[in-house]
Amino acid sequence: MTLPYRQLFLCSLVSALGLASILPGLSSADAAVGDCPTPALSRFQRHKVARGETLESIAQRYNLVPTTIIGMNPALQNGAVAVGSVLQIPPYNGIVVEVPRGQTWRQVATRYKVRADTLFEVNGCQKDPRIVFVPGINWSPNGSITKSPSPTDTSTQNRVSLAGYPLAQVTTVVLPYGWQINPATNEVFFHSGIDLLATVSTPVEAIAPGTVAFANDQGTYGKLVIINHSGGLQSRYAQLDSIKVTVGQKVKEGALLGTVGTSGKPTSNQPHLHFEVRSSSSLGWVAEDPKGYLKK
Repeated sequence: MTLPYRQLFLCSLVSALGLASILPGLSSADAAVGDCPTPALSRFQRHKVARGETLESIAQRYNLVPTTIIGMNPALQNGAVAVGSVLQIPPYNGIVVEVPRGQTWRQVATRYKVRADTLFEVNGCQKDPRIVFVPGINWSPNGSITKSPSPTDTSTQNRVSLAGYPLAQVTTVVLPYGWQINPATNEVFFHSGIDLLATVSTPVEAIAPGTVAFANDQGTYGKLVIINHSGGLQSRYAQLDSIKVTVGQKVKEGALLGTVGTSGKPTSNQPHLHFEVRSSSSLGWVAEDPKGYLKK
């Protein structure tokens, strides 16, 4: 089976010209939006094949599967590498996908069974990219697509139970986790946590024991407290009015972290606590749906 024409054309451009040539807007670290990481498409490396190297040894060197390298270098469809040739090396396993006309990159995330928030952050939090890097997909030379072990897939990892509530009383969710429409601008955006309705100065509590990893102002988060928990989980408490803990401090469940405020750039005019749960991965701290962790 041969590759679809558009996919082969895109891979050929990647191999022959380099991503910086076909994606000038992604040529530097400045392409990252706000506090988001540098887009994966800006992190490609070039590898000149040395004598004695094989596709397998090169893949092992960069912690990739061979089919990922083949996907970025169509000339390797026979699996052989030529000494002196230059290969495009992605930062991790995945494929480059052109967003079809009439579709959104969120539909691409659904098609490839990749979490939307992960795809969003991996591509530098761009609002409407036309070409995206999809992590965790094993590209096959015969044109089929199969799921490979994703660096962001934490479902099979052994994680401890995390459950609690950041306020003294259960309250209304002003804005849930996931894709939302900004009421002020009508723009679609990804909400990485949930907003819990609360009056200014309401005490904010740790949902579980942990260590304070951050306690300061942080861009749109405003006054932010981050707690690292065992098992590779993290909770975030943002838009606070005051902070009552310090970095490195050990806290117990129910410990006072700060008070509800309106600092940063809240997505709602109603005072609330912006709360997140994130899990560690090779791509950084990936946002989870906090709903499953809230328990009172």
